[in-house]
Amino acid sequence: MYEISKSPPSEVNSHRPSSPRQEELLELAYAHILVHGLTDLSLRPLAAAIGSSPRVLLFLFKSKEDLLRALLERARRDELAAIELIRRDQEVLNLRQVALSVWEWLSDPVHRDLLSLWVETYARSLVQPDGLWAEFASRTVYDWLDLFASYQSPARRRSRSGEAERTATLALLRGAMLDLLATGEVARVTGAVTSQLPTLIRVK
Repeated sequence: MYEISKSPPSEVNSHRPSSPRQEELLELAYAHILVHGLTDLSLRPLAAAIGSSPRVLLFLFKSKEDLLRALLERARRDELAAIELIRRDQEVLNLRQVALSVWEWLSDPVHRDLLSLWVETYARSLVQPDGLWAEFASRTVYDWLDLFASYQSPARRRSRSGEAERTATLALLRGAMLDLLATGEVARVTGAVTSQLPTLIRVK
């Protein structure tokens, strides 16, 4: 039987800041990487950008690797918050509607920097599957598949065809997101998404 998975609290909260100052610097660092990404990130320029020092960052986060882990977790918190926001929409009743809601969220220009960071981190998780980036990509996939599964009937959720349905839905939305990030052509990509969802998702 397919069961909708839930991330255990220890997985989501293991790198939560332990002090207000740490929380403040984490949020500033997160805002910085949303704009500049993680490529070639080093402590000295980061500290200067957020009004701190490498010494303070190392004192609060213990190491650059632990700071990066906290930033990755912060990004995942935004992902889970987006999923929860969609779940709370009482007008969304089936998989096709939730897929459209997800696309509305993905195509909102407000989320462009966050999505670019997700793509960068997703790619790093694929080429560096061990250590810091481990399982980021696969966790992201299952987070969204779980959302889609929760909008299928129990019987459909457990079936091979139901699994294929939600997998194809995720593949369509992920590919459309990459296209949109690359081109910015909202109308064209949205037209493709809305025309293809009815062919992928069976709604009674």
